[in-house]
Amino acid sequence: MNRPALSVVVPCYNEAACLDILHARITGAARAAVGDDYEIVMVNDGSKDDSWPAMQRLAAADPRLVAINLSRNHGHQLALTAGLDLCAGAQILIIDADLQDPPELLAEMRATMAAQDADVVYAVRRKREGETVFKKITAAIFYRMLDRLTDTPIPLDTGDFRLMSRRALDAFLSLPEQARFIRGMVAWIGFRQVPFAYDRAERHAGETNYPLGKMVRLAFDAVTGFSTAPLRFASHAGLALTGVSLLLFVYIAIGWLSGSAVQGWTSTMLVTVFLGAVQMFVLGMIGEYLGRLYVESKRRPLYLVSDIAGPVQGSATLGYRAEPREASVAPGPVEALVAESAAGSVPTRSE
Repeated sequence: MNRPALSVVVPCYNEAACLDILHARITGAARAAVGDDYEIVMVNDGSKDDSWPAMQRLAAADPRLVAINLSRNHGHQLALTAGLDLCAGAQILIIDADLQDPPELLAEMRATMAAQDADVVYAVRRKREGETVFKKITAAIFYRMLDRLTDTPIPLDTGDFRLMSRRALDAFLSLPEQARFIRGMVAWIGFRQVPFAYDRAERHAGETNYPLGKMVRLAFDAVTGFSTAPLRFASHAGLALTGVSLLLFVYIAIGWLSGSAVQGWTSTMLVTVFLGAVQMFVLGMIGEYLGRLYVESKRRPLYLVSDIAGPVQGSATLGYRAEPREASVAPGPVEALVAESAAGSVPTRSE
């Protein structure tokens, strides 16, 4: 394999308005860093706009651009996995298509990797321009809660924007789980990983593709993928409720011995509702883990590639790549005669 010095992997969903300026800025940053020894891998994650036609147009004009079209919307983390699986660079830059993460930081990130002999340079956000106060607060709470719950230390205030070495990426690609939280998985593989502080810009165009529902789903994948703390909660809650029950029993016994009956149903209902809520929460968490086991047991490919435009060099080790469509050819006179004869429609000579 003729491995380029750099691969830039970009998952895209409904990003048609950004693609031209995105391609221009990534191309300029890559050329400034490694000359012409690079490739850009854009992954269309089942976009509903004109993202795929725009990628095809860009790939036709740029021989260093590989455009990958997934068969449907797989989600950001699996689309990114597809791009990482099919890229071939010695170094790999992961960046989103909305240009909130400036591709011009590539040269500084490569210098940091070389100076500190690192395998991963992960970008840490100092500022988050163009985001609501609610998103900033919930993101801060999420990262700090995740840091306390997970067994693997995950850097605070980081996204998927990072530069990786080939050996770190190969280690990452050896992890086949379906529910993927990539920044946590990269932290789990270890090697030398160093931070790179930067200011996150405002989105170039369009709307965010990570609404609250997707963020909550990502949070569940992060917690259940890297921590057993929710399962341990069941035993801790059981011990705590046992202690509360003993105290309640002592209170009832004292009231009975003193001749004052415990009256009213409010306290009874309060305890019943509380215990029921805890039980439902614990059952829900157990169900979440069982659901992950069920999905993993199917051993389905992580992604399905429908079409590729450009000179792809990687192989789909974690997913499935469909064969290209064959152009339909109208049958010639000989083929038509054979077909008619097989169907019994060719007249035979009468006796």
